[in-house]
Amino acid sequence: MDTQTILNDATGRMQKAIDHLEEELLNVRAGKASPNALNGVMVDYFGSQVPVSGTASVTVPDAKTILIQPWDKNMLRPIEKAIIDSNIGLTPSNNGEQIRLTIPPLTEERRKELVKQVRSDAETARISLRNARRDAVEAFKKAQKEGMPEDESKDGETQIQKLLEKFTKSLEEVLSKKEKEIMTV
Repeated sequence: MDTQTILNDATGRMQKAIDHLEEELLNVRAGKASPNALNGVMVDYFGSQVPVSGTASVTVPDAKTILIQPWDKNMLRPIEKAIIDSNIGLTPSNNGEQIRLTIPPLTEERRKELVKQVRSDAETARISLRNARRDAVEAFKKAQKEGMPEDESKDGETQIQKLLEKFTKSLEEVLSKKEKEIMTV
């Protein structure tokens, strides 16, 4: 294996870890309305489980409200039931044509819990980054045994360390942005 292949593989794995973290953080409700709050909610739609967005238009008219307008009026009750059963902490209010979800303001205690959860998600991503570096370093050592020059191998390990630092910095930026969003009242 050559240096570039090992570096590309590590870069790909590190980018996936950051992308996954960003995806996870989208699901953390920071007191602002977001259609992502309904990501895990599945509705029984003619016998199959479908996400809410597959049965209705989901919009955010203001920072504290999510509006769900089913394409088929008969879906109001099943959507409402799915939201209640999903335990996402939101109570739907149904006016016969649409469902409104009002996002309650977060308590200080709840904000701190969310920050802990976000930090835990970030730590998982950090572990993934370090694992990608470890695997790349092992790949360089293996390649050296198979004939790669020692200085090229050491060079690769240095580049991997720089990659790790770059992605860790990126992770810290994502984390601090989300923490700030959560703690902003």
